[in-house]
Amino acid sequence: MYKYDLHIHTQETSPCGMVSAADMIKIYHEHGYQGVVITDHLRKIFFRNSKGATWEEKVDDFLTGYYGAVEEAKKYDMDVLLGVEIAFMEHNERDNDFLIYGMSVELLKNTPHILALGREGIGTFCREHNLLIYQAHPFRDYCYVENVSLLDGIEVHNGNPRHNSNNKDAEALAMAHNLLMIGGSDFHQIGDEDSGGIITPQRIHNNKQLLRVLRHNDYTVYRGKHL
Repeated sequence: MYKYDLHIHTQETSPCGMVSAADMIKIYHEHGYQGVVITDHLRKIFFRNSKGATWEEKVDDFLTGYYGAVEEAKKYDMDVLLGVEIAFMEHNERDNDFLIYGMSVELLKNTPHILALGREGIGTFCREHNLLIYQAHPFRDYCYVENVSLLDGIEVHNGNPRHNSNNKDAEALAMAHNLLMIGGSDFHQIGDEDSGGIITPQRIHNNKQLLRVLRHNDYTVYRGKHL
């Protein structure tokens, strides 16, 4: 059986991240994970502040954490996949976060308008490009339940200890609408590790394999070291 964390932030890219990608990989290796999905915050403010001159350069800037995790993971034979946690707010106003799986570097570089798509547009985009979209922690105080027709699934276990994600409500929502269910640690800092993910009999080397595992429900939601 293989354990993967589907919700990871890095210090290099996410403003709220406090651990470098390399150190995160070491920590997750020590906790018996086979791999992680890097889901740094994809928001307008990052790209406005990026020093990249072109969209492609800004994307490479955004992917600094992902690139660092990929390099470090080679030392441990771990799998690192690219995802994103996208949101369309300008600052800290109340809005939703979406975890997208199956994203490639090439697709991100070829979509300079991605942050102009909005919530309905991003759902269409994911279907056009064979991606999966999940609402992250829909029952946190600053979130609201999204139109479920736009979603493939719900993050039913978010292990971040500094937020009440009301995971039981998220799971009930997913079950009521027959949506896919995932878990993740929502790792930002030391102490967040090993608090969520999935456990699967299939090793996941790439996003194609990840999408197949998720679509076929070939996993169980892992609810963390504290349970």
